[in-house]
Amino acid sequence: MPLSGSDASAAKDPLRQYTQQTPRWQRCDAKNPATYQCATLKVPLNYGNPGGKKTDLAISRLKASRAKERRGVLLLNPGGPGGPGLDVPVSGAAEFPEEVKRQYDLIGFDPRGVGQSSPVSCGLTAGEQDVERPYKAETFAKDVKWARTVAAKCQAEEGDRLRHLTTRNTARDMDVIRAVLGEKKISYLGFSYGTYLGAVYTQMFPRRTDRFVLDSAADPARYGRGMFRAMAESAEPAFTRWTQWTARRHVTYALGRTPAEVRKTFWDLIAQADRTPVDHGGTLFTGDTIRAQRATFSRVQRAATWVAELKKAAEGRKPAPSGTPEQVPSPLRPASARDIPPDNEAASAWAVLCADTRTSWPRDPEQYRRDAIRDKARYPLSGDFESHIKPCAFWKPGSEPRTTVTNRVRALILQNEWDPATPPAGGRAMHRALRGSRMVTVAGGEGHIVNGTNSCADRSATVYLTTGRLPAKDLTCRAPAGQKEKTRTLPGPNSPGTHDRL
Repeated sequence: MPLSGSDASAAKDPLRQYTQQTPRWQRCDAKNPATYQCATLKVPLNYGNPGGKKTDLAISRLKASRAKERRGVLLLNPGGPGGPGLDVPVSGAAEFPEEVKRQYDLIGFDPRGVGQSSPVSCGLTAGEQDVERPYKAETFAKDVKWARTVAAKCQAEEGDRLRHLTTRNTARDMDVIRAVLGEKKISYLGFSYGTYLGAVYTQMFPRRTDRFVLDSAADPARYGRGMFRAMAESAEPAFTRWTQWTARRHVTYALGRTPAEVRKTFWDLIAQADRTPVDHGGTLFTGDTIRAQRATFSRVQRAATWVAELKKAAEGRKPAPSGTPEQVPSPLRPASARDIPPDNEAASAWAVLCADTRTSWPRDPEQYRRDAIRDKARYPLSGDFESHIKPCAFWKPGSEPRTTVTNRVRALILQNEWDPATPPAGGRAMHRALRGSRMVTVAGGEGHIVNGTNSCADRSATVYLTTGRLPAKDLTCRAPAGQKEKTRTLPGPNSPGTHDRL
């Protein structure tokens, strides 16, 4: 019996029911402009079975301000995995020059399982969402139990759905968004983990890739356990630079006249705080919780001020001000949006990371013990935090192997020299994998995320997005000497936990 028209169409193009959707745009909320609109699409949970279960995909749009100048759409991802991106077009999390806003519809979206897109939840307690777990022999069994419990609770709550919460499927979702919006190609701005997502899209859909800007890039070959360890590796030179900078300013900070003295002051403070926690603005800091602020040392002035305050507090000279320094970027922050499970960012971050890279995580807990002991000796500031056991050790594999990124797609990579979450080595590795790319490095640039912090790098991105012209060769911009550049905080590989965010 011949197929009906609709059946034949579905057989020829099994994704047609998704790519031919008509979004029902409506105002997202009362606090933002009426031009900021939201809609919900349906996408297949399993692209290998498009006729099976569906999942929601929340998208948003801020139309190009000049219809006559419009050239297409710019999809946005703030990082993670686990970072919601629905409000990025209007939240101020990223900065968009007027020239870009005139030419592009800015498109935000919550990736599958995140935020408003059928959010995943594992029923994790606040304690179970805490990933800042330094290695200690006396707590090792407890930490193994934590990792096993998180994996088991996620499996119990979400079951087979976890296999399909992957970066490759999010890239496929992006291509459904492209088709629904009637575009032959998409442009893209991705931050941190979002650079990996963007690179996966270029690998899967090279002919549908237009102008891609990857800000603070992760090494696509080390995505997974390797990205944690890369942060520990990069923390040590950042700490050394901080000791040198601080020693030259002993009159201001009184932490030591030489780098060796500054280093000794810091580690003496760690030892003292391990014996008697330091009250910093009402928060008690042990040596481990001080080390957990490792990202702070990428910003030398901020770190020097903070350590000097901690030292005074430890000496009982005066109470330190309230607050904590900048954290390492992490996808595992508690979610704050309406009607979203409180563990959604943690649950979705582990879901994506573990499903993507399950084979890079040893099964044997003793391997993590050995690695943590070795890496703490190699990288004293945070080696044990990064190498210690994580829930991925007990996760079930995702639906398909990870993506090898290697192509000639044109892209622009932006990178700070002193990025604690996606170190420059990762940006250079992404540059090598995307052989048609150019790289802009901000020499002396501090912190995670370049966007909006350096006029030279921003100008390169704007020129590329508005004209299609990449720099003729790789470019080095400079952070102005003695000038405070703005810092950016985006939901952003990176350590799930209290990190700056990937």
